[in-house]
Amino acid sequence: MKTIFEKSTGADGIGVWEGSLGDFLPKELLREGKIGLPQLSELDVMRHYKELSDKNFCVEKGFYPLGSCTMKYNPKVNELLASLEGFTNLHPLQTDEESQGALELMYKLQEALKKITGMDAITLQPAAGAHGELTGMMIVKKYFETKGEKNRKKVIVPDSAHGTNPASAKMCGFDIVEVKSNAKGQVDIEALKELLDKDVAAIMMTNPNTLGIFEENVLEISKLMHENGSLLYYDGANFNAVMGWTNPALMGFDIVHLNLHKTFSTPHGGGGPGAGPVGVVESLKEFLPVPVIDYVGGKYVRNYNLSHSIGKVRSFYGNFGVLVRAYAYILMMGNNLKLASADAVLNANYLKEKLKGAYDLPYDEPCMHEFVLSGERQHHQGVSTLGIAKRLMDYNCHPPTVYFPLIVHEALMIEPTESESKEVLDNFIEVMLKIAREIEENPEEVLKSPQTTPVKKIDETLAARHPDLVFKE
Repeated sequence: MKTIFEKSTGADGIGVWEGSLGDFLPKELLREGKIGLPQLSELDVMRHYKELSDKNFCVEKGFYPLGSCTMKYNPKVNELLASLEGFTNLHPLQTDEESQGALELMYKLQEALKKITGMDAITLQPAAGAHGELTGMMIVKKYFETKGEKNRKKVIVPDSAHGTNPASAKMCGFDIVEVKSNAKGQVDIEALKELLDKDVAAIMMTNPNTLGIFEENVLEISKLMHENGSLLYYDGANFNAVMGWTNPALMGFDIVHLNLHKTFSTPHGGGGPGAGPVGVVESLKEFLPVPVIDYVGGKYVRNYNLSHSIGKVRSFYGNFGVLVRAYAYILMMGNNLKLASADAVLNANYLKEKLKGAYDLPYDEPCMHEFVLSGERQHHQGVSTLGIAKRLMDYNCHPPTVYFPLIVHEALMIEPTESESKEVLDNFIEVMLKIAREIEENPEEVLKSPQTTPVKKIDETLAARHPDLVFKE
């Protein structure tokens, strides 16, 4: 039987490939007619995709203050290092002996993250923050099953939490119990005490929380939870605020996930790929997914021998290219990771103080890396928070996160990151103040926005019910 890869010489002396697809593909899968592809030059194709890319907004084109998403600049040296041939051409099924460079990088990244978080062991497998949360909750569940405490079915979640927190816990079979915030936007300690019983497995917290406020009672919360026999889970989405200043271990947490695609400057992509490593304290090391990377006898090895492992949570060993980028960033920054957090906090407080007169500030506390305004005043003047977000697009600013956290009406969640200069921040302040004036003087004009983007103002109801998903030039 001839294969498609068998070559012969045609009548004109030119080499041709012979063989039939039908020799190894079922006939019903073979195309009988021409495919009908457009006949375009490479230049035409490149111009087409360049034009499409120009229509996208990205951090390289303008300010991107997407609260709780930490859209910091991604240094291009990370891309160069992740594209090195020794990384890109390595197959994940190659042996440990043939993969020493990659395993060394993963091991040293584990060690760096252990030092940064204060945790005793790390897994690099989870492919995103929410995946890290799920992994953490699986560890919590198996920990209590191993202890014979299967009654611990409750997970406490603050009312300001990321929505992925209750979702991750629920997917592991836990019942979600909400704890309210106090007047300062922090976990209400007295309300927490009322919720504690021997059925509580864990509390999931973000610190600083989604209001950008540091939980000043975190050590008391840790003491209460541990006295109850419960665990503390740290949502690392906002870790960019505290690197080098404190860590989850010092706060009393037992499990932490980190978003490498936020804090450590790797690209978010189109919803991915990301990386959500999980760290644990000593008593939970044996519950991590396998393999973890160890250094034994002068070699880096994949260790599958964990006595209570929850098993694999992803194919192979995580999103390796993201791990390379994050490790490059950590090496490049070194002790300056602490300064990155300091600048992020400084930038957020600068914006907050400049804008709180024009917009409502529900929790007027010193913020960390982000803060939450309310567009309630503007809503009463005829323009909702969504209208403010759309108007920002006309001024080459990506809108901040809106309508979250849910405990703030008409929320505008703003995170400038450390990447931005004072000139960029001042421009954003000027734009936000201008929009506030526009809403006071001519709200109808604001309601027409966006007016300068590739896609102008649309009928949202019609778009949601009858989306047009076909691209036309």
